[in-house]
Amino acid sequence: KQVGECGALPPLRLEGNTIGVEAAQAIAKCLANKKDLENCHWSDMFTGRLRSEIPPALISLGDAVKNAGAQLKLLDLSDNAFGPDGVSSFETLLKSQACYSLRELRLNNCGMGTGGGKILAAALSECHSKSRALGRPLALKVFIAGRNRLENEGAIALADAFKSIGTLEEVHMPQNGINHEGITALAKAFTDNRRLRVINLNDNTFSEEGAIAMAETLRTLQNIEYINFGDCLVRSKGAQAIAEAVESGLCKLKELNLSFGEIKKDAAIAVAEAVKHKSLLEKIDLNGNCLGEEGRVHLRKIFDGQNKSDALGTLSDDESDDEDDEENEDEEDIDDDEEEVEEEE
Repeated sequence: KQVGECGALPPLRLEGNTIGVEAAQAIAKCLANKKDLENCHWSDMFTGRLRSEIPPALISLGDAVKNAGAQLKLLDLSDNAFGPDGVSSFETLLKSQACYSLRELRLNNCGMGTGGGKILAAALSECHSKSRALGRPLALKVFIAGRNRLENEGAIALADAFKSIGTLEEVHMPQNGINHEGITALAKAFTDNRRLRVINLNDNTFSEEGAIAMAETLRTLQNIEYINFGDCLVRSKGAQAIAEAVESGLCKLKELNLSFGEIKKDAAIAVAEAVKHKSLLEKIDLNGNCLGEEGRVHLRKIFDGQNKSDALGTLSDDESDDEDDEENEDEEDIDDDEEEVEEEE
C-alpha cells in the first residue's frame, strides 16, 4: 500500500524480508506507474521461502519494473539462494531497456553455479549490444558476484561480457572456485576495462600461471587502487610477477592483499620493495605466507624505513616449515664441517 501511495519512489528496499509469490505480485501491481524507480535493494528477501517460490516472485517484480518504464541504476539481489533458475527469472529484466542504464549489479552469495553464470553473462552481453544499438550502451561500473560457485566456465563466460562492456570500475568475485584458466580469461577482459579501480578475487586458485597473466594485465591498469588476491595461491613466481607490475606503475595503489599465497621470503620482499614508495599506500597484507622469522623481520624493516609501519598488516600467521629451516641450518653446518676438514688436509 505504501509503495502504491508513494509518488516519486525512493530506492525500493525489500531486503531482510520473507516475500512469497502473492506478496511479490501485490508489490508488482503497485510498481505499475513507478517510472522514477532507480535503485532496487532486494537482497535477502526470501528468507525461509522454498526455492521454487523465488523464480515466480522475481518474474513478477522484474516484469513490473520493466513495464513501468523504469531506468535502473542499481540492482541488488545478493544473499538470495535462487540458483541458476533464479538467474533465468530476472534474465528478461536484465535484457530490457530498464537495465540499459544499470551502473551496479550485486549478486553476492546467490548459488548461481556455472549454469547461472553463463545465463547472466549472456544477458549482460545482450543488454550491452541492444543498448549500444540505441546509442546509449550499458556502462556498468560495479559487478559483485562472490560465493557463487561460478568456477572456470562461469568466469570465462562473464569475462566475454566484461570485455564487451568495457566500463567496469569494480569487480568482486571472491570464493568462486576459479582456477588459472578462468583467472586468465578475466585478466584478458580486464585489459579492456581501463577504469578499473578495485579487483577482488580473494579465495580463488590463481596458481603461478593465473598470477602471471593477471600481472601482465595490471601493467595496463593505471587507475587501480585496491587489489585483493589473498588466499589465491599466487606462489612465489606469481608474486614476483605482480611485484614487477606494481613497481612499474599503479601510482594510485592503496591496498594490496597477497596473504596466504604460499609466497616465500624473497618474493615477499620483492613485493614490499615494489609498494614501499607508493605515496597513497594504506595497507599491504602478506600474512600467512612462508616468510620465516628472518623474512618477517626484513619486511618490518622495509616499512619502518619508509615510516609506513602501519601499512604492513599483521604477520602473525606464517606457513614456513620449521623442519625445512632446521634442514637448511643442518646443511650449513655440514658445509662448515667440510670446509674445516679441507683446511686440516
